Amino acid sequence: MKILAGKSTLIGWSVMVGLSFAAQAQTGPQAAYKAKCAMCHGADGSGNTPAGKSMGAKDFRAPDVVNESDAQLQGVIEKGRNKMPAYQGKLSADDVGALVKYIRQLQGK
Repeated sequence: MKILAGKSTLIGWSVMVGLSFAAQAQTGPQAAYKAKCAMCHGADGSGNTPAGKSMGAKDFRAPDVVNESDAQLQGVIEKGRNKMPAYQGKLSADDVGALVKYIRQLQGK
């Protein structure tokens, strides 16, 4: 009986951990990027979308963007730039930092 209860507990715990990882994937930087950035910058960061072309969205792989420091990218996300809106107060500092890391992944860094 104890062994079965232990297996049941282990299975329950495994399901909870799996659901936790799924929830994180839906609320992590990829989800924030999809919700806030992809419309203009595209799923790949190229800026090659109708909205991106209209707004002059930068390709994240362009040398001037790649050469910006993480702090500069955080500033752009928080304060906006040109036609890009500011997300300060709409995203937490942790979310902004996670987006910068995600943008670096899109850049291949």
